[in-house]
Amino acid sequence: MILLIILGMSLVTMIPRILPAYIVDKIHFPEWMNRWLNAIPYAALGALIFPGILTVKPDQPHIGLAGGAVAVILAFLGLNNILVVIGAIVTVFLLTI
Repeated sequence: MILLIILGMSLVTMIPRILPAYIVDKIHFPEWMNRWLNAIPYAALGALIFPGILTVKPDQPHIGLAGGAVAVILAFLGLNNILVVIGAIVTVFLLTI
């Protein structure tokens, strides 16, 4: 019985995750919507980074702000999200040495 519950829960969880991948390929969005959808990863990245910016070193807030500024500049240049995060981390690391 427990195995059936686990299989059912995994199926219910998989369907909403896999289904959009198949639907998005078949739908053609207008250009304004594509630009909006492309901005979502950067908005999520900003929501994840901003609390850390303020608490990197509580006695030296300029270090966190510098790392955040580097992240904004790298994101504005259109770099990959991983490179944006690495750039911010390296900046904070170099300023705390």
